[in-house]
Amino acid sequence: MGTASTAAWDEFVKRAQEYIDTGLLEIEEINYKLEISRKLASAAGAVREGAEDWTGLVKSGINCNLVHNIQQSRLRSWIDESPDDALSALHKIWTLDDLSISERVRAFSNLFPPSVTGTRGAGTRMNVISVLLMGLDVKRYPPFRVRLFGNAYDRTGYDQPRPGADEADLYQHALGFLDRFIEVARQHGLTLRHRLDAQSIVWKFVNELPPLQHVDAPPPQQPPASTLHSLADKLMLPVWFLEEIEDLLEDKKQVIFQGPPGTGKTYVAQKLARYLAGSDDRVTLVQFHPSYAYEDFVQGFRPTLENGQPGFELRDGPLRKAADSARDEPDARHFLVIDEINRGNLARVFGELYFLLEYRNSKMNLQYSDEPFSLPPNLYIIGTMNTADRSIALVDLALRRRFYFVEFHPDEEPVKSVLRRWLEANASGMEWVADVVDAANEKLSDDRHAAIGPSYFMKANLDETKVERIWTHSVLPYIEERLFGDDDRIAEFDLDELRRTATFDSQPNSDADGEDGAQSDEATA
Repeated sequence: MGTASTAAWDEFVKRAQEYIDTGLLEIEEINYKLEISRKLASAAGAVREGAEDWTGLVKSGINCNLVHNIQQSRLRSWIDESPDDALSALHKIWTLDDLSISERVRAFSNLFPPSVTGTRGAGTRMNVISVLLMGLDVKRYPPFRVRLFGNAYDRTGYDQPRPGADEADLYQHALGFLDRFIEVARQHGLTLRHRLDAQSIVWKFVNELPPLQHVDAPPPQQPPASTLHSLADKLMLPVWFLEEIEDLLEDKKQVIFQGPPGTGKTYVAQKLARYLAGSDDRVTLVQFHPSYAYEDFVQGFRPTLENGQPGFELRDGPLRKAADSARDEPDARHFLVIDEINRGNLARVFGELYFLLEYRNSKMNLQYSDEPFSLPPNLYIIGTMNTADRSIALVDLALRRRFYFVEFHPDEEPVKSVLRRWLEANASGMEWVADVVDAANEKLSDDRHAAIGPSYFMKANLDETKVERIWTHSVLPYIEERLFGDDDRIAEFDLDELRRTATFDSQPNSDADGEDGAQSDEATA
């Protein structure tokens, strides 16, 4: 199937060998997929037997990072609202009858309503279906994502699927690629045990490889753009998290990052917008505040002097300017980043945009203009929202319905591990700071929005003196405000005491590790 570049495959296999030699393949990519497969195998058995608990087992099986939250929610709703239809469809894919994988996929697809995946095409539907197939045999039928496999085809010269390919064709094409990868690896002396090994390696580093350069192609005039994997490494976040945000943006065009201060919401919003837009010129940054108004954001009359005489002129705000720029460049993605979105009077600031945010294909007259206006489909909005300030943490339901919300919480992955990963990479020997922050957040667990974010300590040349300064002048004042009047609890956040406690708890013989002093396993994203 197609002819692949020998040089491209050589590089692909070389990278695979280097990754396997690290010993991380099982830990990072294989083990968690095997666990998901075991859960889905139990669900498949319950479906075949018609057991009463089949719905709960299926929901538990799909509760993983292989299926985006949107699709998980819709799949659960489908099971709850149409259990008979869902059961019939799942029977088709998990049947013990001797059916080919394509027959199973097509039989399931015929009963799988488009509403579950938001009618976003065969690739998105096949992502969900491939995870369900893991309940048969994950080593033969590993998970699928159309974008990652498409990148792998590009980087090895493997043929792309035919235009208009359905779910089964897309998956069979991907399995063919994995089989080809296994065969080429064998020819190079590298043994890949099964398709899951091959798929896991593809997912790990395919976006980090340079695209295949054809012989007749002119040499590039500039360095290749950074990949989403490289951005994820810089942000100390897993690539699946950024991919999920990108998918949310494509689905609804606007998202809000919400969480306590210091969790990197604004930083990630700007960096991700810059990456997805491909240029700083396509990213507009604004910050809302209590006096910010519709006239500032969208359009309004502003004082002016003309020939020495005071007057007013109609001026466009950042929203209108960003929309016009996006409309002038329809093939590029443009972004409007709204920092502290909930600090403004949102109903006043957005006005009729409430309607246009939901109905992108519609037009309406703006408050100060008779010219019909719409929000172009290539204009995306990323807002950030501080949930620690109780006076502004809530936004009205009308706006919530128009945005997807992404959690940035220090007590949940992937933000929970950001500080530790950053310290390991940039401040060797200072990893105890992450232990202290975890211990402090545990003491604040009754109010998770008060948690201490990692950004406080992600500073160049971090040392003990800087940590003490940051704790004394940034972290403690914040904690004292949250716990105002409770002096006994505030005293628990003494830096030296927290450090001693965290160090003791991390020792092999401490009570936290159990009677035998064995470290407990902790799954990481």
